[in-house]
Amino acid sequence: MTEYTQWEYRVETIGSAFGTKDEDIQDTLDEWGEEGWEAINVYTPSNSAKVTIVAKRPLSRTERRLRNLP
Repeated sequence: MTEYTQWEYRVETIGSAFGTKDEDIQDTLDEWGEEGWEAINVYTPSNSAKVTIVAKRPLSRTERRLRNLP
């Protein structure tokens, strides 16, 4: 039986109404990278100066078990 990779996802919008500094985006991505997250999309929501980051990482066996509990 083939086992497929299960993923967990993280979405966060950063910045302010006045924009998002490149350094803030880089700091967030660096921090997430250290935690094992891989950014899969970075975009600016419509009519916003903020930035939304979408990331994923493989779901650990422990987390997978915890999510399957009632």
